[in-house]
Amino acid sequence: MAGTRTRTMARIVGLGAGIVGVGALAASYIYDDDQHTKRQFIRVAAAENLNNRPTKPLPTREQQLKSLSSESFDVLIIGGGATGAGCALDSVSRGLKTALVEMEDFSSGTSSRSTKLIHGGVRYLQKAILGLDIEQYRMVKEALHERANLLDIAPHLSYPLPIMLPVYKWWQLPYFWAGIKMYDLVAGSKCLKSSYAISKERALELFPMLKKDKLVGAIVYYDGQHNDARMNLSIALTATRLGATIANHARVLSLMKEEDENGKEKLCGARVRDEVTGKEITVKAKCIVNATGPFTDSVRKMDNQVSKEICAPSLGVHITLPDYYSPEQMGLLDPNTSDGRVIFFLPWEGRTIAGTTDTPCDVSHSPAPTEDDIQFILREVRNYLNPDVEVRRGDVLSAWAGIRPLVQDPNKTDTQSIARNHIVHVSENGLVTIAGGKWTTYRSMASEAIDTAIKACNLSPAHQESQTDGLLLEGAHKWTPTMYIRLVQDFGLESEVAKHLAHTYGDRAFSVAKLASLTGKRWPIEEERLRKHVKSISLVP
Repeated sequence: MAGTRTRTMARIVGLGAGIVGVGALAASYIYDDDQHTKRQFIRVAAAENLNNRPTKPLPTREQQLKSLSSESFDVLIIGGGATGAGCALDSVSRGLKTALVEMEDFSSGTSSRSTKLIHGGVRYLQKAILGLDIEQYRMVKEALHERANLLDIAPHLSYPLPIMLPVYKWWQLPYFWAGIKMYDLVAGSKCLKSSYAISKERALELFPMLKKDKLVGAIVYYDGQHNDARMNLSIALTATRLGATIANHARVLSLMKEEDENGKEKLCGARVRDEVTGKEITVKAKCIVNATGPFTDSVRKMDNQVSKEICAPSLGVHITLPDYYSPEQMGLLDPNTSDGRVIFFLPWEGRTIAGTTDTPCDVSHSPAPTEDDIQFILREVRNYLNPDVEVRRGDVLSAWAGIRPLVQDPNKTDTQSIARNHIVHVSENGLVTIAGGKWTTYRSMASEAIDTAIKACNLSPAHQESQTDGLLLEGAHKWTPTMYIRLVQDFGLESEVAKHLAHTYGDRAFSVAKLASLTGKRWPIEEERLRKHVKSISLVP
């Protein structure tokens, strides 16, 4: 324990002190920001056309499957998580004929089991400063840009969230403050809101459940929070509106190959089974993108049985606790857990979620939280809450687990370190694999994957540059923070229900509200809450 505290203290001291040696990184920041502005200017004209609210109706699943079996595509994407859906949107918005298949449902895997944060990565910035690592710095800067972009293109599903970093030693306060201020500085014009230091009294006012003993103050900084499952679906719907052919419950059984003019084998499509009907179809495509997260290696082996495994799966567990565990609008970060991992403690949908763990695991379709992981999170939560809040195992309302697909670049011989960012790899037969990364950077990952696909498979898009930076997602076009009032006035819904619909479906909430039936009461005029008629379901084993 003493060794752990010493190492943690050294990291914290280094984080703050390292701000003195940030000149080189700041210079790169100015250069990178200028380059990004130039690229953004080039894309803006095309993006304006794409950002008109689509009026074309969505095709049925049957129509999508018919299209898959009867047409030929430029790009076939395997995987309907955030990265796969992002690839489909990037591809179709460039003018490429695009298809996507997902073996289960969109966002049914890792993409719906996140911490619900859109963040740049304070820990990675720490590594960048301590090691003057320009690559780590650029990774954080990219994530901070993507954080701001995601809040802009889907404002109905995302929002800034203040997160408190409690401080229990006086000497830590300036170091934490310096490190978090550097986080703001790297974000630049994309900074959501400026961080600030507060006194012990103010910290307890904002977070009354916090442990008082030895508390000297706190730092509050801002990251984004979003509805991850709905965000994933919104990306997929946006791609469909633009013309992509997308089908869920469509499992890839094998990859098809043919010889090119030089006698070399290359991929030309996939054999796909509709899991609903059992019918098998052939999908023809010039390029195949593997965006299957934890299942990356299984698709790579379809291409080549002797492919080196690159995925090192890690289990992330979260638990849900009652609302009285945290304030409604304030999160908490524990940067100094007993084993060095970071734990977030966040308000979510009227409850509190805590996590995540980071435990090596095997790949499975339905990963389950372990009791050890649940108890670990409860122990860490207990360390930060005052004695009035008895942290009980019985208070765990639900728990879920997601597999984080950490990856090793197959082009590198060094296997000692696993990448926390992403890799894009092209096999000898032309399979483009995009793996690793995190939710926040799904768009830039997809952009890089499609850039690679265009070059590797000699595709001819209408737009060489990615069009998705600033491209509004499904539901965002006419959404406003007060749109829910029209739902109340036009349909006679309860305000809480109207807010839920507006924040879930955006400007498409009116289509959902039209499906409601009359209650026969004076208020609400239409629809009754579903939760009145269903029993609570626990996901805890």
